[in-house]
Amino acid sequence: MGKSSSFLYQVSQHRFPAALKGFFYFLHVSLALTTLLVIFIYISTTGNVTNDHAQTTLYLQTLPSTSSISSLIGQTIPIVPFENNDNDDLFADPSRIARMTRANQWFLGNLFGLTNGNYTDNQEAYHDGDLFLQDYKQMNKSLKIYVYPHSKDDPFANVLLPPDSDIKGNFASELLFKKALMKSHFITKDPNEADLFYMPFSISPMRTDPRIDVDGIPGFVKNYISNITRKYPYWNRTGGADHFYVACHSIGKIAFDKAFVARLNVIQLVCSSTYFPSSYLPHKDASMPQVWPRQGDPPNLLTSQRKRLAFFAGAVNSPVRIALLKVWANDTEIFAHFGRLQTPYSEQLLGSKFCIHVKGFEVNTARVADALYYGCVPIILANHYDLPFTDILNWKSFSVIVHHIDIPVLKKILQGISNDEYSMLQSNALRVRKHFQWNVPPIDFDAFHMSMYELWKRRSVVRVKLTPSMEFM
Repeated sequence: MGKSSSFLYQVSQHRFPAALKGFFYFLHVSLALTTLLVIFIYISTTGNVTNDHAQTTLYLQTLPSTSSISSLIGQTIPIVPFENNDNDDLFADPSRIARMTRANQWFLGNLFGLTNGNYTDNQEAYHDGDLFLQDYKQMNKSLKIYVYPHSKDDPFANVLLPPDSDIKGNFASELLFKKALMKSHFITKDPNEADLFYMPFSISPMRTDPRIDVDGIPGFVKNYISNITRKYPYWNRTGGADHFYVACHSIGKIAFDKAFVARLNVIQLVCSSTYFPSSYLPHKDASMPQVWPRQGDPPNLLTSQRKRLAFFAGAVNSPVRIALLKVWANDTEIFAHFGRLQTPYSEQLLGSKFCIHVKGFEVNTARVADALYYGCVPIILANHYDLPFTDILNWKSFSVIVHHIDIPVLKKILQGISNDEYSMLQSNALRVRKHFQWNVPPIDFDAFHMSMYELWKRRSVVRVKLTPSMEFM
């Protein structure tokens, strides 16, 4: 019997030398303890996420009307949807929040090498500017998009074709993308050279079209896919994996509810990009900025003229916004306001050092782009938000990312940012704001080209060419 066979025999008969027995015992105990630690970490993190979703849903169902918000400010109400406090008001003790936050940061930072804050170490606006420029040039030169054609006589031309009129409003990005694409050099008439196929239905006009309405969007999309698979052979080559659509309104997440397999394959370019729901997959889908179109060149204002520390105004449509208003509504340095402003919105953006982006019904609003346009450093209060172009831009170099749990210590966080650090943040904010503006025709490095770059990175490296047999699929 050979040496290896002899060892296997000893293993099967549990005959080990004493040293080996001790080694295997230690190995088993170590593996068991490691497994318990991993399980503990997993439960402690995913448990909060689950609570986050369930409790957020509950609070959204019971949110008070806007008219009654003012009566809530200053009262003790169970606001926080991200912690199970056993009816304890977590916001009652800001120092407790700070201690918990520091402890969590220390634990995660030491265990996984994660860091949070310290803006002096995050001065570059791009993760790798040279690599981005190199890839961008290649994208600009080679990317080709085939757009499914539709005539002006189509009954749903309002949904499928770019609008002729000026595009305005909170969800303009999806229509501006379509209009810019049709004016760009990325369009090809030859599907054989196409890297990607664009399905040009737009969610925003669908939801306001009485023939479709919100409830009819999944049915419309299912029928659209059925029609193009019958009329064209391109979908069948990849199961739709080289197809994409664009949506800025958050209702776009239900678009593929009746086309489940397609949802797993089709690339989504969306504004409401959050890690939380299963309908969004960051490795497949991409985040696009929500932008309220503004005319003219972006203004500028020196730091010394920004006398207010931070600013927020908007509807109260989430527990997080209630939390913000409850803590800071009566503060003299942080201006947190619900409803319409009596003064121009732009004045507050131009007069504040920091502008707060707070999650509403969804993670996305146009406030980030607004802040950048007016040279105000954004504060991101939207957990699980896959920020636009986050794989290109170093968000910590031009914004302050704050967890919901830190709302009570928000002022302390902002006051802890030195003048030099703020100058760096604002300088980078002005540097990157060109990426958050739409232009028709498009301009290099604007929101359209950055979105195209995200699509280019998600294209398939294998291009399937049509064969005669495919023409009749």
